[in-house]
Amino acid sequence: MSARRTLGTGDLLRLGVFGLRTRPTRVVLSALGIAAMIAVVGISASSKAALDRVLDALGTNVLTVTKAEGFGEPVPLPETAVDSVRRQDDVLTAAGVGKVDGGKVYRNPFVPAAETKGIGVFGSWGDVPEVLGGSVASGRWLDTAADAPPQMVLGADAALALGIDRVTPDARIWTAGRWVQVVGVLGPMQLAPDLDNQAFVPRGLAGDLGFDGHPTAVYTRVDPERVSEARAVLARTVNPSSPQDVGVTRPSDALAAKNATDDSFTGLLVGIGGVALLVGGIGVANTMVITVLERRAEVGVRRALGARRRDIRDQFLVESLLLSFLGGVAGVVIGLGVTIAFALGQGWPIAVPLWAVAGGLGATVLIGGVSGLYPAARAARIPPTSALAAV
Repeated sequence: MSARRTLGTGDLLRLGVFGLRTRPTRVVLSALGIAAMIAVVGISASSKAALDRVLDALGTNVLTVTKAEGFGEPVPLPETAVDSVRRQDDVLTAAGVGKVDGGKVYRNPFVPAAETKGIGVFGSWGDVPEVLGGSVASGRWLDTAADAPPQMVLGADAALALGIDRVTPDARIWTAGRWVQVVGVLGPMQLAPDLDNQAFVPRGLAGDLGFDGHPTAVYTRVDPERVSEARAVLARTVNPSSPQDVGVTRPSDALAAKNATDDSFTGLLVGIGGVALLVGGIGVANTMVITVLERRAEVGVRRALGARRRDIRDQFLVESLLLSFLGGVAGVVIGLGVTIAFALGQGWPIAVPLWAVAGGLGATVLIGGVSGLYPAARAARIPPTSALAAV
């Protein structure tokens, strides 16, 4: 008697694909579990991204460097303060302003000198509204190069006081006996409201107006994960010989809120993902048990024709793995589609963690394979006589 032929990998794959093609509804049902996981995790992650965007606007990673206030005369920041801060690894971007003592602006040369409306003048380093999360309501921000031509940007309150609500070709301000073109009007600065009633000029023009070259404040946006570490070194970075003369603001309470929400959301996402995967695995196991019961006659015929128990077991195990994989792929596509549609509808950023997609698909196949072991073993134990009795 010749030895019975063992089923090869290709035979098992063909049998598995055939089983799924004859019952495609199972693939759809299997996909719903992973789709639900991806959708729930994706929507939660998008909601977290939207919340982080709101908290970032509150300046969770913005630190302000100023001269330290004490009992004696405050020491001005070094002229190199902005450049020193920018060289730090934890600093993403930085900008600075320096008050021009005695700087005054007027709507025209006929306004009495005493009627300044409390508007101050600042020389500028870098893009101040970008660092502070502000916006330019009209026009543009300054060209802050050292040799930039005379120009001016008005804070929101300063523009209102001077009657300039938008930038036009004839929008100009009288200062120090000359006309200066207004190139931009800022929106309200939520993180630095003291800048709303100021006029900003390039440092070249500020020098002509009497600016001494020392920054009054340096605004920094640092790595959100290293706010405390960045704050600890900024004072010594700005003034290595006298760090006590430099003051650095503490991170806002919004940073503590952001850290708390990050921890909560991380636990929530992991918990939801784990439960969804468990439910998906149970669904695969339940589907395969029902499949075995439905196909008792097929098992009996194959056993009668010489199929061994291991052949039956391997067939159903491969089918379980294919069901998990195809269902997982379909579920990922459906879940991504639901997440994208929901996030766009809410105006949220789209944020689907890579670990949810890759881990979800991999875990689904793993759990599906483990879940298919029992149904496969059960199918292999069906006696041919009892299976054929169902034919």
